[in-house]
Amino acid sequence: MPFEFEKTNIEDVIIVKPKVFNDNRGFFLESYKKTDFYLNGIKDEFNQDNHSKSTFGVLRGLHYQKTPHAQAKLIRCIKGKIFDVAVDIRQNSKTFGKWTGVILSEENKNIFYIPEGFAHGFLTLSDTAELLYKASGEYCPQSEMGICWNDSDINIDWKKYGLEFEPILSDKDKKQPMLKDIKKEDLL
Repeated sequence: MPFEFEKTNIEDVIIVKPKVFNDNRGFFLESYKKTDFYLNGIKDEFNQDNHSKSTFGVLRGLHYQKTPHAQAKLIRCIKGKIFDVAVDIRQNSKTFGKWTGVILSEENKNIFYIPEGFAHGFLTLSDTAELLYKASGEYCPQSEMGICWNDSDINIDWKKYGLEFEPILSDKDKKQPMLKDIKKEDLL
């Protein structure tokens, strides 16, 4: 099997470690294989691919789309290094409001699977970072939602992963609400 699937501290969020074939020419890896992913609990139909580039200190998130446009995501960093985070916003989950995170980089080539029902964000730790990610739903501006990146109830440990300064945020991310202030119908 060309992948190793590692569970995180939150049920259904998975770190996927592809098998990398290195030689004097470079490397080869499979970044997605529907049958292997399906056998390991990742059964989403991915129908949109995104590519983003960020500079050092940029923090994007915490973003999600509300029902009926919720998205599962498969995220990988193809250049640079990021700290990637998923926050459980499934109202009936035993881990509601909890987070899990992983370092994704061009070196480790890991992939982060975030199912529907989670907000997503990341901090750029290298001069630049480029991400490719698959989404199970198409972007819908009317369903776009967010949570404040430094919500004290969620308490993401950004400092542990390199945030020793005020991050660079979009105007939209500067104004995101706290999780406790989001209407129940806007959560998953």
